[in-house]
Amino acid sequence: MAEKPQIQLFVKASEDGESVGHCPFCQRLFMVLLLKGVPFTLTTVDVKRALDTLKDFAPGAQLPVLLYNNEPKTDTITIEDFLEDKLGPPMFPSLVPQHRESSLAGNDIFHKFSTFIKNPVPAQDEALQRSLLRALLKLDDYLSAPLEYELAHDPHLRASRRRFLDGDHLTLADCNLLPKLNIVQVVCQHYRRFGIPKDLRGVWRYLNSASETKEFKYTCPNSEEIIQAYRSVVRLPQ
Repeated sequence: MAEKPQIQLFVKASEDGESVGHCPFCQRLFMVLLLKGVPFTLTTVDVKRALDTLKDFAPGAQLPVLLYNNEPKTDTITIEDFLEDKLGPPMFPSLVPQHRESSLAGNDIFHKFSTFIKNPVPAQDEALQRSLLRALLKLDDYLSAPLEYELAHDPHLRASRRRFLDGDHLTLADCNLLPKLNIVQVVCQHYRRFGIPKDLRGVWRYLNSASETKEFKYTCPNSEEIIQAYRSVVRLPQ
């Protein structure tokens, strides 16, 4: 039986310099490793004080950084592809979505959120908020529409009952989208008093299902961390 690899994930630390900080890309890989079920060491890096932690093996690299059997890997997507290749069946679960559309669902939300929340021109707020809402509604439509496997079990099913994007198990698509959706909800609610609308039942079923999993719950930074991270880039309401 092959030896289990030595894996160390370096992620951004919070303001206290120890717990997990605000970084959706770090959370994405943290979730992937938990879902793989492989032993690994998590190291939080205080970017204000201790970037020299990486200087011996990944000088100048942006977090997250992975050490796999002492070999450094950088770039979130590259690391994700590498882990899926190295940690696959039968020893580890495949996290690739069965439906291509699941990987694309919600892929424009974070960009539209960033444009809205960082917008310096108050007169544009309403149009940018509508654009973000349309993207959220599109995601809600996808989460509400039954997938093929659901219709195979119940051809008359009108609304999906699945927990996540691709079914009842978290996949790479969820590891990408959930950290970003959490930021959207926390930041918009705090700075604009505008959270994800409650009538988007598919989106809220999705978020509530995620909050019940250790892979999402234990990897989320404190909400105050997220709020502080956006303080310098958000235009406060007039």
